[in-house]
Amino acid sequence: MTTAPALRVLIVEDEPELGAVFRDYIAGRGHQVAVVGAAEAALERLGAGWPHAIVLDVKLPGMSGVDFMRLAPVREAGVPVIVVSGHATERQARECLRLGAIEFLAKPVPLDVLGAVLQHAEVFAAGATAPRHERRGAGRVPVALPVRAVTEKGKPAAGLVVEASAAGVRLKLEPAFRVGTPLRLTIALSGGVSLEVVALIIRADADGTLAAWFLDITPADADRLLSQGGP
Repeated sequence: MTTAPALRVLIVEDEPELGAVFRDYIAGRGHQVAVVGAAEAALERLGAGWPHAIVLDVKLPGMSGVDFMRLAPVREAGVPVIVVSGHATERQARECLRLGAIEFLAKPVPLDVLGAVLQHAEVFAAGATAPRHERRGAGRVPVALPVRAVTEKGKPAAGLVVEASAAGVRLKLEPAFRVGTPLRLTIALSGGVSLEVVALIIRADADGTLAAWFLDITPADADRLLSQGGP
């Protein structure tokens, strides 16, 4: 039986009891977990190596979670960030998502929901060399869909989406973009229709394939995309 890859997960949470709950739950799923109580401590730990995913509180002593996500090294690394908060405003939530958070969860956080979001990070951690059936088991399907992309500054690119899931896509673009780049994608679907979605480049593989997380896709549009999958 194939198992999902173990992730290195960094929890940034200043409530020790809650941090311990997250740690125990995530470690129980087979992942390696570290907990720090401040964004500054997270930056020190990141200097020794990036995790596969970050669980980040918004309200922290010193630097806030939002300010942490604004840092260029954090944005450029493209590490999936799951934001949690019991006090954030709607404006803060939108800002976190704009900065590339893959999910914003209100406290108290249902652990099964946290686990479901982490499963998306497991899919991307599997990488391009993971067995096909493992990725499909997590909701990925092979596709061959023409795509056009444009950056916030209007720089265009074109290429092909080669795999899709409800959380994101793997695609090849010419020219390619660096990790951390937000893009508006126009994906050509069958029947002469197209799907427009905003995505964030989170990884660039050695073969030139880019992995991108969706930032604003609706469930209906995700279903439309997945329906394009081949055998």
